[in-house]
Amino acid sequence: MNNHNKINYIELPAQDLAATKAFFHTVFQWQFSDFGNEYSAFSGAGLAGGFYLSKFCSNSQQGACLVVIYSHDLAQTQAQIEQAGGRISQPIFDFPGGQRFHFIEPSGNELAVWSDQDLDNP
Repeated sequence: MNNHNKINYIELPAQDLAATKAFFHTVFQWQFSDFGNEYSAFSGAGLAGGFYLSKFCSNSQQGACLVVIYSHDLAQTQAQIEQAGGRISQPIFDFPGGQRFHFIEPSGNELAVWSDQDLDNP
């Protein structure tokens, strides 16, 4: 459903569309629909979006928007990210409201995963 004045779609660069699609499908079970060789839309992520072929990547330290994904189990999600070829760029840390970590996916984009679940007392 399209809601007036609400964020509806997000697009991210991808240096390697195939690797990026495989990573997000494996770790987060996102689904993909290709539109040519240079664009793939994703669904099943809570917000629709897509990846476009680009030599650039998204990194919050360079001023880019940080996409944050929710998880009920940070440790399990972190392990899945590492097993699928992602790199943890900022280990789990506390912040008001929960805990999170940042990671780099195969195309070099930085994203984060957060949880309001207490890691010490699940």
